[in-house]
Amino acid sequence: MTNLSQRALFVFFAAQVFTIVCSQVCPRSCQCPKEPPMCLPGVPLILDDCVCCLVCARQEGQGCSEMNPCDTRKGLQCEYAAEVHRRTGICAAHEGDVCVLDGSVYQNGQTFFPSCKYQCMCRDGQIACVPRCNVDVMLPGPDCPTPRRVQVPGECCKKWVCEPQAEASALGGFAMAAYRQEETVRFDDWDPSLNCIEQTTEWGACSQTCDMGVSTRVSNKNRRCEMVKQSRLCMIRPCDHQQEQTQLTQLTQKRGSRCQRMVRSDAAVHLSYKNCTSVQVYKPRYCGSCTNGRCCTPHRTRTALVEFQCAKGLETA
Repeated sequence: MTNLSQRALFVFFAAQVFTIVCSQVCPRSCQCPKEPPMCLPGVPLILDDCVCCLVCARQEGQGCSEMNPCDTRKGLQCEYAAEVHRRTGICAAHEGDVCVLDGSVYQNGQTFFPSCKYQCMCRDGQIACVPRCNVDVMLPGPDCPTPRRVQVPGECCKKWVCEPQAEASALGGFAMAAYRQEETVRFDDWDPSLNCIEQTTEWGACSQTCDMGVSTRVSNKNRRCEMVKQSRLCMIRPCDHQQEQTQLTQLTQKRGSRCQRMVRSDAAVHLSYKNCTSVQVYKPRYCGSCTNGRCCTPHRTRTALVEFQCAKGLETA
């Protein structure tokens, strides 16, 4: 074979290799066939990693690339160890790391129940859990001023009951027995490295329509990943009749205006709750009033730490 023939053969071979390599890299523009390919039985039709076309998932031992990904449902991953440019590889099974919880070892992908209240799954060394019991909150009301969650014999999940209860502390007066009492909402008590899925309910309605009340929620955003009931003080508007009359007078003076959405305190005031008074003064914003009998309720709220001076010393709410 002459040198010219050898050069021509080498150029042809190099061009073929270049074509094969380029076909495995994501294109600048997607060009997919009109009809999706027909896959063998048991082989799913998936979207390639270029987010372009539907392709048949590559199985164990088959070649793979960005345009021909592996069947991840079977735990397969594209191994590029033998390929320098990481463009093509071989589909291989990925076992994943095991999980350890309370001395028990769980395999990757294994579902387990650490208790009757939770269902968990091991995902490559990380544990994800979901509660099997409802985490709903029953707020205090006229028909049930002191709701409690109690354990029913023979059942796993606790149920709500209404029982008379003696008045408790200022910040924990509405604490429910089903949850560990947490007197204040903490802002720096969360460790994102924990194997814990954050679950937090919305803040409930304020227990008072005017003056200081209590709002509650349930959250596991703490270092122990425990579902606890949190309480915060709230005030929709002051119960000052004279101030409400002033608001209504201002409203009637405005033609066509029946409601005032928000009212800001003109002067800085000390917040008070039972026998406690805030150390600093604030200019809070309240819900307004309506002249046609409608009720104005808060749409957006903000939680802040407030230091109170009480008879027994300083408290934080």
